[in-house]
Amino acid sequence: MTAAFLNIGGYLFVFCLSLLATLTPHVGANVAVFDNYWLQRQGDALKQTIASFDPNPLNVTDHLNYHVALAVGATESINSTRRELSQVRNGRKLKRSGKCVAYNPIDRCWRCHGDWEKNRKKLADCVLGFGRRTTGGKDGPIYVVNDASDDDLINPKPGTLRHAVTRDGPLWIIFGSSMIINLQQELIITSDKTIDGRGARVYIMEGAGLTLQFVNNVIIHNIYIKHVVPKSGGLIRDSEQHIGLRTVSDGDGISLFGATNVWIDHVSMTRCSDGMIDAILGSTAITISNSHFTDHEEVMLFGANDKHVIDKKMQITVAFNHFGKRLDQRMPRCRFGTIHVVNNDYTHWEMYAIGGNMNPTIISQGNRFIAPPNEQAKQITKREYTPYVDWKMWNWQSEGDYFLNGAYFVQSGKQNAWSPKPVNPVPRKFAIRPQPGTMVRKLTMDAGALGCKPGTPC
Repeated sequence: MTAAFLNIGGYLFVFCLSLLATLTPHVGANVAVFDNYWLQRQGDALKQTIASFDPNPLNVTDHLNYHVALAVGATESINSTRRELSQVRNGRKLKRSGKCVAYNPIDRCWRCHGDWEKNRKKLADCVLGFGRRTTGGKDGPIYVVNDASDDDLINPKPGTLRHAVTRDGPLWIIFGSSMIINLQQELIITSDKTIDGRGARVYIMEGAGLTLQFVNNVIIHNIYIKHVVPKSGGLIRDSEQHIGLRTVSDGDGISLFGATNVWIDHVSMTRCSDGMIDAILGSTAITISNSHFTDHEEVMLFGANDKHVIDKKMQITVAFNHFGKRLDQRMPRCRFGTIHVVNNDYTHWEMYAIGGNMNPTIISQGNRFIAPPNEQAKQITKREYTPYVDWKMWNWQSEGDYFLNGAYFVQSGKQNAWSPKPVNPVPRKFAIRPQPGTMVRKLTMDAGALGCKPGTPC
């Protein structure tokens, strides 16, 4: 019955040559020439996509909701003498008590520890959701970036971010000081890396964005990504042993091509030329959490082509994020896959918040949705290029969401699909209840890059 709820029975199919064709070189993924190196990485990535798919996604959503409930209960107990969090300094510490407050379980796992700088890799134990197995560079040494330049794309200078992310083997990458990095071309990140911006203000801005292509196990944490623009491509180092010819990059902030076990946390993103975060071509086992998005038209695209059936394996958690000012649409926009959208704060959108086609499963739980003044944009959801007779059977559910200013979520898969106050269609015995949308302000109060200082809680 659980499998029927998520409509995943059709996902458990045998992958054959027709599926492999969905990842053939003609799709490009910015690779100008698919030599043996890229063909090998592509084949390895396909195997990793299949291995990373969880056949019991409800276990994952329940696991996250369970830990949110534990974190909220513990924090409420500690702060029982306070009526509310009205005295907040810098969004993190209470003026009266000086104690660190973290309501969501990811933050509670590490953020209120004053020795976080001495135990940076503790962060890798904190991820929840579909990306919960991501460890990044936990098994490798610390690499300190102390040079903001990006002058040599073929032989990057030691101490630069490009040099760090193209090394073989796991690395935990930190920054020796605050810096602005203007990427001359897309930054191609290899597997088993953590980019950890805590303790500095790190801006990736006014240049190219970050690319995770046919890689596994990457954490991107506590950085700013702003004003990303397309770049012309050319010869770029993509690992210690290989230099490849790239086509024009499209201006995404973070691009995931066939990437698995990825965690993006506490990132602040503004004004990218294309998407802010795109996950396509078999990307799965991903968590996007605690991030802040502003000033953009098309925020997140999960699945880019109706022919890419490999994206039926896509499983993504979007949790504790703040979708803020001057956003238009795609928060996210999904093809295929299973997307858990939980405890996010949607304070702005111009067209719609959550959309998709090709029968994705969307589980919306405990979000706050504040509709725009435009009477034609109150609906949170949008099904694209599909008649009602087809999409009425898609599983798009809302549970515990908080609707303000006329916002409403159009459910499907049940008879009450058009109800602005949908009834949860999931049998209670199969699901752990999420924290309600009324808790979202507390759960997301520190969304975006944090101003962490050594020796004190973040």
